Amino acid sequence: MAWMYAQYVAEELVSGAGLLPPGTLEYRAGRDALALTVFLAEDGSRLSHAGVVSQLDRCLDLTAYDERWHEWCAGRLATLVEGGGGNGDGGAAGSAADGPDTGPDPGLPMALAAWRWLTTTELMAADAATDGPWHCAAVDDLCGEDRWMPAWRLGLPLAHLAVHLF
Repeated sequence: MAWMYAQYVAEELVSGAGLLPPGTLEYRAGRDALALTVFLAEDGSRLSHAGVVSQLDRCLDLTAYDERWHEWCAGRLATLVEGGGGNGDGGAAGSAADGPDTGPDPGLPMALAAWRWLTTTELMAADAATDGPWHCAAVDDLCGEDRWMPAWRLGLPLAHLAVHLF
């Protein structure tokens, strides 16, 4: 359930920001990047509205440009997979407070599927130098020509902006 709630929260934030039309690949990349951030940033307690709202500052920090989001996600997911989805180190899976079932979070396979899509799907980034009032210093490797890049690299700024606009 934690993954489904994280995905719901991400959907609400990204659609509420109104940055891209739903159904586009870029929208999906932003929603999935934010859902993974919410899911993996969770402190081991059950996800709830109050818990997610209190974690938004952390999500904002994790999705910031200079942060190592990709490495952080890979490490957190590896920890959850190796640990059978348990939360021994404050992971996103079930905790002792969840009840007698402390096995893997049933949402972990869905989170892994989102991770695979974000890391294996490539999307084209438009020329940031001509497509709007972008600051090229922040995306200097994109300026001047169109580039293909992993979906997470396009989705992460969208996720960050959606949280910021909340």
